[in-house]
Amino acid sequence: MVPVTEFYAIGDVARRTGLTVSAIRYYADEGVVAPSEHTDGGFRRYDVQAIAKLELVRTLRELGAGLEEIRRILGEQLALPELAETHLDLVERQLGQLRARRAVLRTIVRQRTTKEQVSLMHKLVSMSDDDRDRIIDEFWDAVTEGLDVHPTYVERLHQMRPHLPEAPETEQLEAWIELADIVQDEEFRTKMRDRLHAGFSTDQARRLTTPEMMARVEKRRDLFLEAQAAQQAGVPADSPQAKDIAERMAADTAEFAAAITGEHDAAATRRRMMAYDRDESAKVLSRLTGVTMLSRYLTLVATINGTPKPDPDRAAATQEWIAKALNQ
Repeated sequence: MVPVTEFYAIGDVARRTGLTVSAIRYYADEGVVAPSEHTDGGFRRYDVQAIAKLELVRTLRELGAGLEEIRRILGEQLALPELAETHLDLVERQLGQLRARRAVLRTIVRQRTTKEQVSLMHKLVSMSDDDRDRIIDEFWDAVTEGLDVHPTYVERLHQMRPHLPEAPETEQLEAWIELADIVQDEEFRTKMRDRLHAGFSTDQARRLTTPEMMARVEKRRDLFLEAQAAQQAGVPADSPQAKDIAERMAADTAEFAAAITGEHDAAATRRRMMAYDRDESAKVLSRLTGVTMLSRYLTLVATINGTPKPDPDRAAATQEWIAKALNQ
């Protein structure tokens, strides 16, 4: 016995699929999903297969598929996973744009922002990776122009750059907005350039930029991180472990100073480290405009990259721990 095919009037099909009657007629007229039959009175009717196709059409349209793509899928000329992959890329891009808009809107809510600044902010967060790299390169090219230092040091400065992730958090986008703003600000560039030129105006300072001294800087950084890890782990400053780390720090600091000045005075270096004063050190740093500006730049870069931010208080606590260990 041949099963009887059940047909549904267009109004019933509309209720089943969530499409409007006019939309169903439109898809029929465009040759996307034709009615299963026409009654003697000219009414369009659809079977369950046609209804299933219309439900798929609705889903694909909501995902942004065009009529030609839908025709190809229904005609099995285009695989559904292939279309899904294409539209997933589109959705990911749209999500990125929405995150950018959210960052701009949140910034507007928190600040008094002019129309020109809104336009600029949206442009900045919507840039490609190449555009963002270009802005950073232009900044470092400007502030290091004519700087009398080893070329590898300039390369090192260029490497201190942000890398905005594919799915950034709002905080990262806001940090990028601020960073892009300051690196394109002529006053900020001028101050940074002046500070760099003044800071490397002596032979001793320029010696710091050589590859050999940069390697020494990395060694000192590793030692300091070892001390910081021990201090934060709760290792007592009067313990043998703390004493060992502090003594190695003192010896390395004396060698580092000798490599710059040509004079080795381990005792004087040790006394300075033993007499470390957090407040006095903070006062010295506050007078160094270039240090403060570079610190802000590095903080924003760290926020964008999702890496630890510079923490002066944390560093000062480690310095105090080293001083106490040397005083034992």
